[in-house]
Amino acid sequence: MSNKPFRFKQFSVHQGRCGMKIGTDGVLLGAWASLDSNPLSILDIGAGTGIISLMLAQRSDVQLIDAIEIDSEAYEQCVDNFEQSPWGDRLFCYHASLEVFTEEIEDKYDLIISNPPFYVEDYKSENNQRDLARSSTALPFSVLIESVSKLLSENGAFNVIIPFKEESNFIDLASKVNLFPTDILHVKGNPSTEIKRSLIAFSFRESDTVTETLIIETERHRYTEKYINLTKDFYLKM
Repeated sequence: MSNKPFRFKQFSVHQGRCGMKIGTDGVLLGAWASLDSNPLSILDIGAGTGIISLMLAQRSDVQLIDAIEIDSEAYEQCVDNFEQSPWGDRLFCYHASLEVFTEEIEDKYDLIISNPPFYVEDYKSENNQRDLARSSTALPFSVLIESVSKLLSENGAFNVIIPFKEESNFIDLASKVNLFPTDILHVKGNPSTEIKRSLIAFSFRESDTVTETLIIETERHRYTEKYINLTKDFYLKM
């Protein structure tokens, strides 16, 4: 178990106790999520290391950034990462399931963000904690969307990253609780690969959907200008 932190420009993240380590997905979502509506409150569902909450704290002056994490080890790691960051007074992590949290919390959030577990296949390895963090059985999309519909403020936005192959199903599920896509970012590893991920922003207002594509690399370790511009405030070597 490595105790060496993952260093970003303005904060560091310890991840030795978390089933899901820091990856491109979380960083993309934390960098892409729009703050143009000047949200007063943010909720990060399935926080893991806390990386997305930390990125949003760096990007904004939002005074209330809450996170939920069900795994006890990851929860404790997230709390430590929050406390050691420059924004510890604005970040708070709850150790709870989403269903319990949704029932108990009366507040509404202006921005809800989630990098949910999404390996729908019977994914099993030797690491049970990692399996739970990766398996959508831990947080089914239907439960996520239903909870978001109850926790999101009337004019709020919900941002999520999922596999591209799940996009139409996820949008269909969201429409059942009157959440509609406003922005979609399709992510490709390089120009010749298929779309791998969909980042989607939802709101309760139906509108035309703005769809864009992000290519990460032109070739191995040669990053595109669009990817550099999105992540340069965070990665040390960007």
